[in-house]
Amino acid sequence: MKLISAFFRLIRWPNLLMILITQGLFYYSLVEPVNQNGIFTHFDTFYFILFVISSLLIAAAGYIINDYFDLNIDLVNKPDTAIIDKIIKRRWAIVMHLFFSFTAILISIYIDLKSATNWLTFSNVICIFLLFGYSVSLKKKLLWGNILISSLTAWVVIVCFLIYYNSFFCDNCDSSLFQLFHNQFMRISFLYAVFAFVISLIREVVKDLEDMVGDMRFACKTMPITWGVPATKFFVAVWLVILFVIIVIVQIYVLQFGWLWSMFYCVSLLLVPLVYIFKKLFKAQNAKDYHLLSKVIKFVMLAGLISLVFFKIYS
Repeated sequence: MKLISAFFRLIRWPNLLMILITQGLFYYSLVEPVNQNGIFTHFDTFYFILFVISSLLIAAAGYIINDYFDLNIDLVNKPDTAIIDKIIKRRWAIVMHLFFSFTAILISIYIDLKSATNWLTFSNVICIFLLFGYSVSLKKKLLWGNILISSLTAWVVIVCFLIYYNSFFCDNCDSSLFQLFHNQFMRISFLYAVFAFVISLIREVVKDLEDMVGDMRFACKTMPITWGVPATKFFVAVWLVILFVIIVIVQIYVLQFGWLWSMFYCVSLLLVPLVYIFKKLFKAQNAKDYHLLSKVIKFVMLAGLISLVFFKIYS
């Protein structure tokens, strides 16, 4: 039982659940409803399920290899929660990483051969190598690791958009309606991709603040170590304000369509927590404080992605 629990902690099951929710809600809220308007897709639901499984496998492999190379740092920053070598041997971590990665690639090859896509295998291979490169060295470099992980978080949404954008076709529907749908689909997809990028960047930098002690010992060049804590907090604060303004503008826009429940949801579960994070950021002093902020940021990320459901409700 201890081994099973350690395995699920190693692959970060809450983060995998977030990916599953994001891509599942993307399909449920933006793709599935269009069938009612005479708009259909060449990309079958079965292939999308396989695609989601490949995404989860790649993410799990990334978390495993990250902990493999972070063993010494984790023993300093999180000695009580370290898994590699304490519960799961290093060689088994490598085996699991390779198994998950190759399985994801095989699934991608099958999807490319059987569906209209012809780029998913290449895309997933690149993601696997980027996650490996992040674990080996990029996470220790100023901003490079933060930007990479934030970009891959946004990619969780963008890849869904790319899969479906060119697969839609009109079956006895109004051409102007089809064009309007295409434009809205693109705008909504990129709006959520931007949200995912910004909130992930904020969280990654806060995690760097949390892990400063271990990172300094192993000569990492993260933002708080290179720029200092005050400058890093200012960087996070700027992005918090940018995200806050974006959400306010979007809510003002959708309010004209009578999306009152969306406004109440976003104010209470996104804007209020963002204000809380902003206020607590400058008071945070130690790893415990930053860990709490990281948890609240993850909550905002999840709440923001779940808000996709409003496009289903109001469709």
